[in-house]
Amino acid sequence: MTQMAIQLEDLGEENALAYLREMVKIRAFETRVGVLFLDGQLPGFVHSCAGQEAIAVGVCSSLHLTDFVTSTHRGHGHSIAKGISLNSIFAELFGKVTGACHGRGGSMHVADFSIGMLGANGIVGGGYGIAVGAALSCKYRKTSEVVVCFFGDGALNKGTFHESLNFAGLHKLPVVFVCENNGYAQFTDMRRTTANENIASRADAYGMHGDTLDGNDLLEVIGAIKIAIVRARSGLGPTLLDMKSYRFSGHYVGDAEVYRSKDEVDLMKQKDPIERFKAKLSNSGWLDQVKFEALQSEIDQEIDLAEKFARDSAFPLPSDALKYVFSEDVSHVI
Repeated sequence: MTQMAIQLEDLGEENALAYLREMVKIRAFETRVGVLFLDGQLPGFVHSCAGQEAIAVGVCSSLHLTDFVTSTHRGHGHSIAKGISLNSIFAELFGKVTGACHGRGGSMHVADFSIGMLGANGIVGGGYGIAVGAALSCKYRKTSEVVVCFFGDGALNKGTFHESLNFAGLHKLPVVFVCENNGYAQFTDMRRTTANENIASRADAYGMHGDTLDGNDLLEVIGAIKIAIVRARSGLGPTLLDMKSYRFSGHYVGDAEVYRSKDEVDLMKQKDPIERFKAKLSNSGWLDQVKFEALQSEIDQEIDLAEKFARDSAFPLPSDALKYVFSEDVSHVI
């Protein structure tokens, strides 16, 4: 596992506390959403990213507003870290017109093009082609924008993985492929589906750089993504990052989890990325229990207000069912 963690002092106290706050906010959101879903108050399915917050926050910390992200069905953390407001994402999950996609997308299809969030995706591996297309656009337009393609280990063996990475490597596109490797493809252990578990080694086949790192160590994630982003912005091509992590909940909220033991889950929870970063902040003197409790209380209030906003918002009108399906700007059509 390549060691590329930056030091806490490199972040500075203000940034470090801001990153902690963002991780805690994502965890609080996922916790609340899980409770609401199990209570029958949210439609569809919910796939929690609790346990993987360091990846979303660490990766997005190096992105500009104009940079792009493609996400997965487990995309709430990516959405929040890229800048979608709690009001907007909460309303989307409730199917309300004030949601990020006006209530059309739901949990698995959150998007906001205005901040470069090209969308979560219900199709496993569905973001590969979109990310590479966006990166090709960046290169064609000669901008300094980059693209991050999040995907899980369950999408590793899709044909589009190989096609997309080959194309990106061939044309040295400004894209970073981030594997959120939580060890399970839905209900199947990765060791039962993947011949070569050294995911980063695949990078060599496509002419790009590859690294494996601890995705539960925020400093290591930030260190790795900074290098990859600089490489992409400089025209040196793409990177494949295998970020080892673990999801604390099942594949979806309510999953019986018969494919893994409680002992395994409890053991992996000892590597909680939030608790690990809290410990580093405490050791540095930048955080104590009183300060953390105040931060947690503030975030809980934000979650309460966002939930209320979503509940108070209106559902889309049936007469608007086809609205937002096609572009309403036809000025460019000849």
